[in-house]
Amino acid sequence: MKQEIDFIKFNPTQNMTILVNTEHPVEDYKYIASKIMSYDNVYAEQVGFIGKPLKDKADANLYMAGGEFCGNACMALAALVASRKNLVHNNFTKIFLEVSGTEELVMCHVKRSFNKYYCEIKMPIPENIEQRSIKYDKDYLETTVIQYKEFVHIVIEVEQFTEIVRRSAEGLAKLLGSTLETNLIGILLYKSKSNELAPLIYIPHLDSLVWERGCGSGTASIGAYLYWKNKEDIAAPIKQPGGTIKVMVNSNQGNLISLKIEGSVGIVAKGKAFIDV
Repeated sequence: MKQEIDFIKFNPTQNMTILVNTEHPVEDYKYIASKIMSYDNVYAEQVGFIGKPLKDKADANLYMAGGEFCGNACMALAALVASRKNLVHNNFTKIFLEVSGTEELVMCHVKRSFNKYYCEIKMPIPENIEQRSIKYDKDYLETTVIQYKEFVHIVIEVEQFTEIVRRSAEGLAKLLGSTLETNLIGILLYKSKSNELAPLIYIPHLDSLVWERGCGSGTASIGAYLYWKNKEDIAAPIKQPGGTIKVMVNSNQGNLISLKIEGSVGIVAKGKAFIDV
C-alpha cells in the first residue's frame, strides 16, 4: 500500500530541502523523512514538516524530522510563505516562523529577485562557546564547542579538506551522537585562510550523516566562532561547496546580541511522493 505525501522541494545554497505539506502524526516523521529523502524517492539532504502556527504572530510552523533547528529550512519555508503572499520582483516582506529546536520566533526578511528569494534570518545565539580537546582514535583534537539549547556544533580548523580529515569527522560525529543527548551534531571543518566551510551534519534520531553543500546554522556558528576568537563584529561570506552564505554578528559591550545569516532560495519542485506504509 502506498501513501501520498504532498511536498515542495527547495534549493537553499544546494542544501536540498523537502518540506512536507500534508499533516501526519509526529511519530511518523522519522519514517516519512527517511523514505522521501532517499535516493530512490524525491531525494534531498533534509526534511521538514509544515504545520499550523500556535502563536498569533507566526506565519507558519516548521518541525524538522529529527526535531532539530535548521537555518536553511527556515529560509525555504520563508520563501514559500512569500511566494504564497504573491511577493513580486524587487519587493520585500517580513515573516515570522515557529520552528523546532528553538522556543523563539524566527524572523525572516525576504526579497524576491525574479524566481529567487533572498532571505536574511535571525539565528539562535549560542548558550556557550569554549575551546576543548576531544579524545578520538588515540589522539586529541583541538576543537571549539558551540553549544545551543537543542544542538551542538564543533568547529575544527584545518588546512585542507582531505579524505582522512573527513573520515575522522564522520567518526567523531557518530561517537558524540552516542554520548550526547542532543538533536543534532555538526562537525564544521573550517579553513580560516580562505573562509571555506565543509559542514557535516549528524542527526542521531534519524541516524542521518550528511556532508551538506550549504549549511545555514553551521554558517551562523562560524560567525559566532569568529566573534569569540577575534572579539569584534563580523560580516563575512562563508564559502561552501554549494555556494556562499553570509553571516553577520553584532555585539554590545562584549556580548553577542545578534546573529544573522543571508542566502538565496529557489523553489525547484512540488508534487506528490509515494511511500510504502
